[in-house]
Amino acid sequence: MAVRVFLLFTLGYFLSYFYRSANAVLAKDLSQELGLGPAELGFMTSLFYLAFASVQLPLGGLLDRLGPRLVTPSLLLVAALGSLVFGLAQSFALLALGRALIGVGMAAALMGSMRAFSLWFPKNYATVSTLLVGLGATGGLLAATPLALLKEAVGWRGVFLLGAFVVALVALTLYLGVRNAPPGVAWPKDGGPGGLREVLRNGKLLRVAFLAFAFAGGFLSLQTLWAGAYAYHLGLEALEVGNLLFLYSGLAVLGFLASGYLADRLGTARVLLASALLFALGLLLLLLKLLAPAYALLGFFGAFNILTLTQARELVAVHLVGRGTTLVNLFGIGGTFLLQWGLGVAVGALGYALAFGGLLALLLLALILYLPLLQRSG
Repeated sequence: MAVRVFLLFTLGYFLSYFYRSANAVLAKDLSQELGLGPAELGFMTSLFYLAFASVQLPLGGLLDRLGPRLVTPSLLLVAALGSLVFGLAQSFALLALGRALIGVGMAAALMGSMRAFSLWFPKNYATVSTLLVGLGATGGLLAATPLALLKEAVGWRGVFLLGAFVVALVALTLYLGVRNAPPGVAWPKDGGPGGLREVLRNGKLLRVAFLAFAFAGGFLSLQTLWAGAYAYHLGLEALEVGNLLFLYSGLAVLGFLASGYLADRLGTARVLLASALLFALGLLLLLLKLLAPAYALLGFFGAFNILTLTQARELVAVHLVGRGTTLVNLFGIGGTFLLQWGLGVAVGALGYALAFGGLLALLLLALILYLPLLQRSG
């Protein structure tokens, strides 16, 4: 039963990762067919994260009260509707609506998994949860070169119409195939409305949340749009861009898989700090237009941002795991929305160099604020 729970939640997260990443490959098609400029493209794509972030705090309470078996499939059906709307859209407004619905629908894919795993795999939570993320992140691989080839075969609209059916099927399978907790393990009693106030007063958790804003937000805003758009800007063709994104996403999968193992052995805070610094090095190489090593560092070490959620679980009581992890995820996904949109505005006004330089400065600021937590952990 535990294996089935793991695999089905992983499948849901695989779909979430595919959808969040797809626009990086489709950016040129969407821009040409619907006449989108950089700011519009960035805003529309970032609506996934705005919608995703907007439901995180109520989602945490729902997961703590009702459990992921009901909450996650219900929201996946919203994502299926969004995929349908996106695939049929003939205007920017409908395209944006579809993207936002997909974001709402995918909001519980990872958080529901982590809430379930806190009871199914309490002794090796970091390793199992990052294994899920690593395997689920292969959705980013599907959204690279394979998506470029699929788009040529069925068109970008066909991709989303087919996807709507697949998401609905996975939602039904997840509802029928999982349980909230292992046999004989009681679901923790909810702490009531005071639980949210408790996590908001947790200073350590807020430092982790701001690091998630810069680290996870930077990693995802690049992977799911601007890494692809930047490569197109430098004159690369679609297959070359797909290959670079495949490198980014492929090494991200390895990074996700390695992050939990290293955190369990070296400490979450130490591994987070080191990986964020190496991600910053990748941003520097990106500014220097050393694309292959830049995308490799950004993908592999950027994936370690997932440890902000692992650390959130370490900093709250068991009955607050849903609220604690969704608070940190709110900052990470909210950061993705703001940074993805903001990078579009900055690119249009100032160019890629200053836009990426600003992202690097934000990450370094977050690391400075995070250092006291590292010292206390040590």
